Amino acid sequence: MTTIIFVTLVVCFIVQEILLRTNPEIVGDLTLSLTGLRAGRIYELITFQFLHAGIWHLAGNLLGLYFFGRAAEEMFGSRAMLRLYLFSGTVGGLLQVGLALVFPYHFAGGVVGASAGLFGLIAAFASRSPNDPITMFLFYVLPVTFPAKVFLLIEAVYSLLGMFNFFGPGVAYAAHFGGMLTGIFFVRGAGWFAHLNLRKFPARRPQREPPAAKRVWRKPRKRVDDMPAAEFISREVDPILEKISAHGIHSLTEQERQILEAARNKMAKR
Repeated sequence: MTTIIFVTLVVCFIVQEILLRTNPEIVGDLTLSLTGLRAGRIYELITFQFLHAGIWHLAGNLLGLYFFGRAAEEMFGSRAMLRLYLFSGTVGGLLQVGLALVFPYHFAGGVVGASAGLFGLIAAFASRSPNDPITMFLFYVLPVTFPAKVFLLIEAVYSLLGMFNFFGPGVAYAAHFGGMLTGIFFVRGAGWFAHLNLRKFPARRPQREPPAAKRVWRKPRKRVDDMPAAEFISREVDPILEKISAHGIHSLTEQERQILEAARNKMAKR
């Protein structure tokens, strides 16, 4: 999914550049603006996420998508990652144009770019794995490593300062901040996003034991140590490997990780 979004953004930028030279009015109708929403162009909430203000704007978003898109897709699954990306962009765009109603001087103008959706992925990743290290190159030269939660905090403070016009116009800081809030809520939202099939979210409640009268007797399974290696691999390990291939290693439960460790020990004894 990350590759599909990546290629789509590049193709859309090429088409955008052609339209700007042939029929720029079309690009204007695809750019998110308060005027456009008032005119009924609701589709702008999606189309603006595939437009960019220049090659460097596109390159920065592609770089972020390359790193955080892949991490979020492995963590949450392809469909959930796509929905999070688009929904974060939509919420971020709505916050940007919504503030234009109250502060037209600071938030007026059209909005383009995939940044809001990207910040949603970053925030979701940092919320799920707050202590994972992230390395950035300060001034494109000096490597600096810190936990994901610190990176998210820096980006949030930077966006808030931008919303209060500390850095001047030209960047949709409110859209960035709205995307981050969406990503955080995506992970911390206590089941509101359960329909997105997010891996291991929300946390499952412990199941109660059925009443004794309703329990059904089952033949006890063989102990791991008693199973032949071939049977153990086909019966216990192969389904776990298929799950890793489909959903990533982050989707494994503690019991499944213990089974893989037992398989490693069993193979080492052969």
